[in-house]
Amino acid sequence: MHARYRPPVRGRGIFTGTGLLITCLAATLAALVFPIWSYADRSDPTGSVNVLSDRTVPTRYGPLSALDRDFVVKVRLAGLWELPAGEMAEEKGTTQAVRAAGQHLVDGHTTLDAHVRSVAGILGLPVPNQPNDQQRQWLATLAEAQGQDFDRQFANILRLAHGRVFSVVAQVRAGTQNILVRGLADDANTTVLDHIKMLEATGYVDFGALARQLAATPAPVSSPPVFAPSDAIPVTPSPPPSPQTASAYPLPPAASGPPPTGTP
Repeated sequence: MHARYRPPVRGRGIFTGTGLLITCLAATLAALVFPIWSYADRSDPTGSVNVLSDRTVPTRYGPLSALDRDFVVKVRLAGLWELPAGEMAEEKGTTQAVRAAGQHLVDGHTTLDAHVRSVAGILGLPVPNQPNDQQRQWLATLAEAQGQDFDRQFANILRLAHGRVFSVVAQVRAGTQNILVRGLADDANTTVLDHIKMLEATGYVDFGALARQLAATPAPVSSPPVFAPSDAIPVTPSPPPSPQTASAYPLPPAASGPPPTGTP
């Protein structure tokens, strides 16, 4: 008996080929998508931090980060104690080099303070109008020192403070997205470098002690800028300056705007 002839089912070969093609396309798409999905939730291997964090706020001059805001405050604080320190050096310095360094501090921070108050006003940032407790202590130490002791104290306190901030200014300048803060960082960089050179030219900077102190507690790259290091020379604390002493060295004009929310 012959087997019954069955005609081929039309279209089976076409469907089989189409299914194979769809399968291949799906596999290819999965291969392309998987790397993106697998790395989507991983940390950046370079260790970089997303600058547009929840602490960054938009402004018409570019994003303003927490580091930017802290930098503006610290620049203002720098002028509040370094400018009076420069005035003391102009009056009490025993050498022309010390007096010249004092003049550069006065001139530099007068200009820089005007710049920072302008930036703070435009951005609506509150800034302090008085030095903090540590800065008052340094001013009191300088007010009490006399003769060559004053020259040494002045040169080493101010040189360490400027050395601390120099790298931080560069960090802000390199990373800020705000054009006003970028311009302020340019100004601060020029001012700080000039003051470093003038302080070193006094001949009183102890570079050995300076290197040890900078190496002992280096400032982390991610830390906010610090214009007033806590381990500045001298170690012996001094009482705050009296009202008479403070009035002899007037501070820069108060910033116009809302008062600071807390003591820096």
